[in-house]
Amino acid sequence: MPLIELSTGIRAPIEKVFDLARSIDAHIASAGQTQERAIAGRTSGLIESGESVTWEARHFGVKQQLTVKITEMDFPHSFEDVMVKGAFASMSHRHEFEEADGVTVMRDRFEFSAPLGILGRLAEKLFLTAYMTRFLEIRNAHLKAAAEAA
Repeated sequence: MPLIELSTGIRAPIEKVFDLARSIDAHIASAGQTQERAIAGRTSGLIESGESVTWEARHFGVKQQLTVKITEMDFPHSFEDVMVKGAFASMSHRHEFEEADGVTVMRDRFEFSAPLGILGRLAEKLFLTAYMTRFLEIRNAHLKAAAEAA
């Protein structure tokens, strides 16, 4: 099961970064390359513990849907979303936040597994892990720019 770990330093208060990371609207703005939109569950504003959102996006030229649920939230230090329905065999994304000296460090721990057994494992190694890493890096750059702009 691939594990992607990213760390992003953001010159903004922890509460602001935490809220941007759980903002449906900020996620949509950061995912223009996949034409992502929220179609069910929480579709705008700040997602809360126990809520879910269904995303529709185009990945690899194919329109897909992914439903995630917020299974844990400790404002403003961490939250976790877990796939309940979608193209992955499994997926969880843990978001952690720590502030020191005016910089909030946002950490992502994204674990997933592709379906289709050995073919899925091959896809993970050949392109899927790199694709998901780049998707998260683009999202984090957008969140950083939004947080530091105000």
